[in-house]
Amino acid sequence: MREFSLRFWGVRGSTPTPGQETLRYGGETTSLEIRAGDKLILIDCGSGARRLGRDLIERGERDIDLFFTHTHLDHICGLPFFQPAYDADFAVRCWAGHFAESHCLMDVVRRIMSPPIFPVAADTLKGVTFETYAAGTRWALGDVEIETTRLNHPGGACGYRFTFEGRSIAVITDHEHGNPQLDTAVEAFVKGVDVMVYDAMYSDEEYPKYVGWGHSTWQEALRLAQRAYVLMPVLFHHDPGRSDDALDEIGELIAKKHAGACVAVQGMKIEL
Repeated sequence: MREFSLRFWGVRGSTPTPGQETLRYGGETTSLEIRAGDKLILIDCGSGARRLGRDLIERGERDIDLFFTHTHLDHICGLPFFQPAYDADFAVRCWAGHFAESHCLMDVVRRIMSPPIFPVAADTLKGVTFETYAAGTRWALGDVEIETTRLNHPGGACGYRFTFEGRSIAVITDHEHGNPQLDTAVEAFVKGVDVMVYDAMYSDEEYPKYVGWGHSTWQEALRLAQRAYVLMPVLFHHDPGRSDDALDEIGELIAKKHAGACVAVQGMKIEL
């Protein structure tokens, strides 16, 4: 059986959070790596992508598909520091499907990589190509089946499901529960998945203060996992104010509610 694995290079939401209180779970923002046989798939390019890029160069990985859930800053801030993007010997295909209006991914990158915001222009990304699609599209990448779905987040976001040789990983971030139509669609989308990475930024108790901000709760992650028969829900996109000790407490609580659940830790690797 060929390798199908998921590694976390950044697990934090909204902004990088370096410091003593985030050392164990990590303070880098969203960056995931999926290995499916000979295919290398990345999800988002948050601050964790800086170290990921250096690691890929050391490994000699040159053919990469990078899928964006959306283009808020915490999910793209690592792209200007992702070394493979500047090397024409690399093939980094960037994909995004969350745009509700007539935007394209290259337009967004040009905006963040231009003076006076950033001194290096986007046209220096010699190893990158940009593709925009509509959420809900599905296609095959070699032997990997890719499905996409619309999520509930300001400006739009896209969820992904990757299926490879009978095993599956779903990434549902950034997403706010509470929209009946989208909730039904997301539940069907993740049904029976082996691993579900889910936006657990808040707790149910905190959530009323943040309605409309585009994020869900760790309790909702478990409820969805139980309804949809998810084997391993992984709590993700940790609030920047959530300390290691607070995440430990959540980990203890979820262990009593779902035997397969866990809290995402920077550097953690899951092999299916």
